[in-house]
Amino acid sequence: MTRVLEGIRVLDFGRYIAGPFCSALLGDLGADVIRIERPGGGEDRPVSPVGSDKTGAGFLQVNRNKRSLTLNPTSKEGREIVKKLVATADVVVANIPPQALAAMGLDLDSLHAVNPRVILTTGSAFGRGGPYSERLGFDGIGQVMSGNTYMSGTPEGGPHRSIFPYVDFGTATNLAFGTLAALMAREKTGRGQMVEGSLLRTALTISNTCLIEEDQLGIGRKPQGNRGFNAAPSDIFKTRDGWILAQVVSNGLFKRWAGLMGEEMWMTDPRFRDDEARAANGHLVSERMNQWTANYTSAEALTLLAEAKIPAGEVLSPAQALRDPHIQTMFVEQEYPTVKKPAKLVGPSALLSDTPAEFYLRAPEAGEHTDEILGSIGYSQHEIAQLREKNIV
Repeated sequence: MTRVLEGIRVLDFGRYIAGPFCSALLGDLGADVIRIERPGGGEDRPVSPVGSDKTGAGFLQVNRNKRSLTLNPTSKEGREIVKKLVATADVVVANIPPQALAAMGLDLDSLHAVNPRVILTTGSAFGRGGPYSERLGFDGIGQVMSGNTYMSGTPEGGPHRSIFPYVDFGTATNLAFGTLAALMAREKTGRGQMVEGSLLRTALTISNTCLIEEDQLGIGRKPQGNRGFNAAPSDIFKTRDGWILAQVVSNGLFKRWAGLMGEEMWMTDPRFRDDEARAANGHLVSERMNQWTANYTSAEALTLLAEAKIPAGEVLSPAQALRDPHIQTMFVEQEYPTVKKPAKLVGPSALLSDTPAEFYLRAPEAGEHTDEILGSIGYSQHEIAQLREKNIV
């Protein structure tokens, strides 16, 4: 079975999550992804270390399906190697600042001088065109500037950001989507282009509904913890042995919920006539739901809610998530030389019936494929040894 991107070569100069996960997604679809990092390994290798050599959990996740070339791309010899690689490449992924791109010869003009068919996929914190374009930033900056962190807090406890970097992963997915579109466009034009994303743009896309509402109506919403602002019940509720989340949207779902609660008369109560009214009185709805869940364990409550066809799920710790029988079906286990047992990677996020994405290569050790890659672009073993002596590779 032919992989969708078989024959496509991607040079990955990415760092941390947005760039590397973008190229991992392309690798899942069969692209030959070459991760290029400095000799000794990149600065993102040891984040959340799990290996005996400090290899990080995040590195194992976002660098699957790649080969590794260690290289100093700013040296004279390194720049020459980059040019030779670019001549063979279809995509260059580099989520680094524009000035650094130019210094490494990875800006679009420099790339097209070598290979006009190559696509440059790049991301930044703030994107171009605004007063913050030159600033650096991580995932959390997008979260707090988009309105999400403010709305996720509580009036008493202040704002709460997500500890997991959803903005980084969302940006990576957007970049991969754009790269696929650019590859399709190249089939028509014969020429590559730049695909650009930013953390802030991703975060604003996710919070855009709330921003449109504020712009149109000037509501000035305030944070209210876990309670939803556009429907009810939509909250996290305490059970006898834990917590669950239930979300009810639309009159049809609310009718089923009211029946389960024994509150059928609420269907004719003007305070609960539609989603907007229920959200405005969400504290009353959540109070009633909490009275109900207090009588049950999480498993019992979830069974009753499922029977009533009401969306709900348990609040799981990481350890509980690993033990959940449904979640276990979503993992792909991969070996790595320095971890004590196979790493549990969540499998491909998009499942294709005829040309499925696959995890066919584990994350590489630093420089694991340097000789193999350089040999493929014409370097002899003697030349590679000389480059290694100079710490170019």
